[in-house]
Amino acid sequence: MSEQQFNNVDEYIAHLKEMLRQAPECGNTHYNLGVAYLSKREYMDAERCFREAVVNSPKMAEAYVQLGGLCLERGDMEGCLNFNRLATQQRPFFAVPWGNIGFVLLQQGDSEKAIPALQKAIKYDPNFVQAMATLGSAFFSRGELDEALPLLKKAVELQPMFGPAWNNLALVHAERGEWAEADACVKKALTTGYEVPQAFMDEIAQNLK
Repeated sequence: MSEQQFNNVDEYIAHLKEMLRQAPECGNTHYNLGVAYLSKREYMDAERCFREAVVNSPKMAEAYVQLGGLCLERGDMEGCLNFNRLATQQRPFFAVPWGNIGFVLLQQGDSEKAIPALQKAIKYDPNFVQAMATLGSAFFSRGELDEALPLLKKAVELQPMFGPAWNNLALVHAERGEWAEADACVKKALTTGYEVPQAFMDEIAQNLK
């Protein structure tokens, strides 16, 4: 959306609808309209547009990723997984769907399958911070602290305001008995606006005495 062309998102939507009247089979326009609706949190209209996008452009991996995101928004983990898998079939080296697949699998408690998906995401985009942090969490959940630590350190180095990664880094330090480091990470997490569980902060305070 170009601010020079349009005063607001509604003008942009009207413009895209006019484009579709002239070229109803343009997958890109359907996709852009879906993104515009997403920005207004009009999820049903967005989903309809993304579905039209893949009908007209079946290889549009980004549209499958967006459909997966809408599934996640309503708590449909399997739907999210399936749409992101479709995205990887269309664009195998697209990092985002691999990251999403790993995230969902980890949420489902399947770290064994989550880890290779997340590793692919980072291979295809070495600066994919969310995938790094999620992979760190996956290793932490398996007690593999030496694997988790460098990933989480790199995630916060690349994105210092990413609260969940600071929190997970604090958890790793705590598990290693490094309470001063855990305390410093929790303070960083709090400055980002991340809500650190009170019980964890109490545990750190107790061990710093």
